[in-house]
Amino acid sequence: MKAPIALITGASRGLGKNTAQHLARQGSDLILTYRSGADEAQALVREIEALGRRAVALPLDVSKSSSFAAFAADVKAALGRVWQRETFDHLVNNAGMGVHASFAETTEGDFDALVDVHLKGPFFLTQALLPLIADGGRIVNVSSGLARFSLPGYAAYASMKGGIEVLTRYLAKELGPRGISVNVLAPGAIETDFGGGAVRDNAQLNAMIASQTALGRVGLPDDIGGALSMLLQPGNRWITGQRIEASGGMFL
Repeated sequence: MKAPIALITGASRGLGKNTAQHLARQGSDLILTYRSGADEAQALVREIEALGRRAVALPLDVSKSSSFAAFAADVKAALGRVWQRETFDHLVNNAGMGVHASFAETTEGDFDALVDVHLKGPFFLTQALLPLIADGGRIVNVSSGLARFSLPGYAAYASMKGGIEVLTRYLAKELGPRGISVNVLAPGAIETDFGGGAVRDNAQLNAMIASQTALGRVGLPDDIGGALSMLLQPGNRWITGQRIEASGGMFL
């Protein structure tokens, strides 16, 4: 039986890297994308290969939709070269960036950058890759707990994530005839370098979030990598069009 192949955007660090590690340990091969962390991505490829899985790392800037046709051609070439296949099985739209600014202080440049990375990027990247996704495959889009609860400073970022949650339901409906399930995972606050690492490095902020979380702590990358990889396992084939929040119970 062929190993499933998962393509993860933004996989050189953070949640994307952790998800790739989980999937490799569970028997998946990986196509990893990176924007600037080429060395980190290649180190992850070597780590995955040491687990007995196959992996390739490809450059991709999800904010540049004009590059997606060329990227899809690169994916097709890698599939043929490494796997002797024409399709891959799982797409995880994970790549992201953060902007923290009040509504009044959010600039048009900030807003446009968030649209390009968090909404336009996943929309048109998924469209470009559709011919390469196997029937019966899976797509997981990454959202945020901020699409459910509201914290000052994230109006623009959370609005993009609200958009990706609506898009997920439409993709589930339109791709259902191909047997492709589409879900969205919404992490809560996680200790990573995202947004400058504030949740990880600011002890006061970390303690405040932990006090508002049912499980009594801030999330770790392993919490999200585990949840993302879980959605791609065979036993979850009947879940589609759903928003799953992995926040430890923030602001219940």
